[in-house]
Amino acid sequence: MIEPSFAHFRRRLYALLAASGLAVTAHAQVASPDLQRAQQAVQNAQAADADQYAPDLLDTARQGLVQAQAGALSRSRGERREADELARRVAADADLARVRSERAQAEAALAQRRDEIAGLRQTLGLPAEVTP
Repeated sequence: MIEPSFAHFRRRLYALLAASGLAVTAHAQVASPDLQRAQQAVQNAQAADADQYAPDLLDTARQGLVQAQAGALSRSRGERREADELARRVAADADLARVRSERAQAEAALAQRRDEIAGLRQTLGLPAEVTP
C-alpha cells in the first residue's frame, strides 16, 4: 500500500490558505454604497480645500470614515448596519465641509474683485460705488 505524501497535504493547505486570503480580500474590497459615498464625499471635501476652511468638520468626517470602514469589516450584521449609518453621517459632514469651503472661497474671491473694482474706480477718478 502506498502511503500518502505529506507534500500532497501541504499543497492542499497552500491552496486553502490562498483561497481564504482571496475571499477576505474580496470581502474587504466590496464596500457598501453608503461607505463608498462617504469615501467619495471626504475626497471631494479634501479637493475643495476643506482642510483650510472647515478643518474641524473634515477631521470629524475622516475619523468617522475610519470607524465606518472598521465596522463594515465586522462579521456582525448589526455592526455593519451601524457602519452604514455612520457612513451616511460621514458623507453629510464631508459634504457640509466641502460646501463651507466652497462658500469661503467664493466670498474671498468676491471680496478680492470688489477691492479690484474699488482700486480701478479710484484710478479713474470715479466716485466710490455705494453698496446697499
